[in-house]
Amino acid sequence: MDLFFRETGHGQPLLILHGLFGSSDNWMSIAKALQEHYTCIIPDLRNHGQSPNSEEWNYRVMVEDLLQLIQKLGLNSTYMLGHSMGGKLAMEFSLFNPSYISKLVVADISPRHYPVHHQTILEGLNSLDLEKLKSRKEADEILSSSVPEFGVRAFLLKNLGRDDEGKFEWKLNLDVIGRNIEEVGISVSDGLEFDHPTLFMRGERSKYVSDQDFENAKSIFPDSKLVTIADAGHWLHAEKPVEFVKALRKFLDQ
Repeated sequence: MDLFFRETGHGQPLLILHGLFGSSDNWMSIAKALQEHYTCIIPDLRNHGQSPNSEEWNYRVMVEDLLQLIQKLGLNSTYMLGHSMGGKLAMEFSLFNPSYISKLVVADISPRHYPVHHQTILEGLNSLDLEKLKSRKEADEILSSSVPEFGVRAFLLKNLGRDDEGKFEWKLNLDVIGRNIEEVGISVSDGLEFDHPTLFMRGERSKYVSDQDFENAKSIFPDSKLVTIADAGHWLHAEKPVEFVKALRKFLDQ
């Protein structure tokens, strides 16, 4: 699949992979903070943003999408950063294609299995009748009954766009994502190892990566270390961007 991507900056290539319900647009502020030192390449993963939709959606095909993009851009060695679902994808890609990745950064996710926990969000998004929807404000009000956190709603509603006739439409393939949501939480492939430098980052207030999760991850990523961003949750790059960029650069510049 030919993925849409954004590119900014100059220097060593850094591929940035967004999480579930996200897009490349969510990472542009981080990319701008890095652009003097790295060439930031941020794709929209399949069924998200401006990339094509597909009935097939799992880590295997997303790895193939990334490999196609890397080869298209002629990248022989790149840094890779992934957050949440993007972090799972980054781990999976690095295990099967280690020669392309010189350093790996995994933000607030670990290799283990995660049970489905996005049902409330999916129900909230599906509760919006786009045919009758009159404004983004109305969408926010409707969604608030399912998703009370304003910041999370603002993030989710970035996926709401308009078609050529001015009618609201989703920028993500909500039907396919809903039907295949179990795929997001599966554990990374067994029996493989990535021995290049790896950084796991987690938010202090997030419950996604425990100390034991990291110890287990070291069996797959033996040259890895863990950094905790103080007073940050799961969206650590959005909540603490300065601290996130500082920790990221310290690792990549070593």
